[in-house]
Amino acid sequence: MDWRWADSPGVALMGPGVPGATVAWARAAERAGLGSLWIIEDYFHPGAYAMAGAAAGATERLTIGLGVVNPYTRHPALLAMETAALAALAPDRVVLGLGTSNRVWIEGQMGIPFKTPLRGLRESVGIIRRLLAGERVTESGECFSVHDVALAVPPAAPLPILLGVKGPKALALAAEVADGVNGSILTSPAHVRRVRAATAAARPSGGRFAVVAYVATALGDDREEARARVRPLLGHYLAALHGQSILVDAGFDAARTQPLRDARRAGRPADDLVTEEMIDAFAAAGTAADCRAALARLAAAGLDAPIAVLSPGAPALEQIARIGATLVPAWRELTADRRGHG
Repeated sequence: MDWRWADSPGVALMGPGVPGATVAWARAAERAGLGSLWIIEDYFHPGAYAMAGAAAGATERLTIGLGVVNPYTRHPALLAMETAALAALAPDRVVLGLGTSNRVWIEGQMGIPFKTPLRGLRESVGIIRRLLAGERVTESGECFSVHDVALAVPPAAPLPILLGVKGPKALALAAEVADGVNGSILTSPAHVRRVRAATAAARPSGGRFAVVAYVATALGDDREEARARVRPLLGHYLAALHGQSILVDAGFDAARTQPLRDARRAGRPADDLVTEEMIDAFAAAGTAADCRAALARLAAAGLDAPIAVLSPGAPALEQIARIGATLVPAWRELTADRRGHG
């Protein structure tokens, strides 16, 4: 199992026009020396596997991360099929991120039963691992079942499975059955510390356990301009994740994010409600020195790799190149001791 992707910053593929930009972004990320490209699958936006396949075919070294897909809209057997095909396109360069999505999309909008999500994750990881290992599987679970199923062409080598989870029970599950955690956007150093503590307490001994996270990123020569670019992104997610533990970890309880939730419900932008304190907690934004300081806080908390979520307002390929030139070497320096080399 190749873990080089977990030692270097990556970039998330998201935003308007991403399907048509997939190949260009992937090639730019590889040129810039980033370790990975991650596809965020939000419903009802472009699907992850088509873009992942395009990125895999256009690159030679870049790891392709699925971050995350869920077993409700794709049965675990289908996820295994799709992931095996992707692994054939990019041998030893695929990371599978699994999550439960949310009840609104899955049950409310698509009418798919959304029962016992943690049980569903546990069962799906077990089925997918066994199928990817080339086993013939028969399982009758509470959420998912397979009967006499085997992949025609399983991957030649195991691939990492991460869980996109936040809560205590879900983190304990990740420690037990997965190879790491894919942290949501708005991951703070305090949240990384909680993830590390919760998974260390629950994890069986042995084997590497990676913690990566999406980090809103805006790098520029003009500090105020760069920080202004990240405000709409943070405002959107602070409203969307209002009241959740990931925000409480950083000291932002429901009372502090209620104004952003109110603005969203009223159809108003919340950019002006995003404070400097919020930017410092949840983003790497500003000059190279500002971004390095933000990354230093995440590295000290135990993050293996930040995955840059690009801010709107600056050309994406330019941003990827700047991240490669500035933040990739900074991250290597910040984490040199844990890797045992400079």
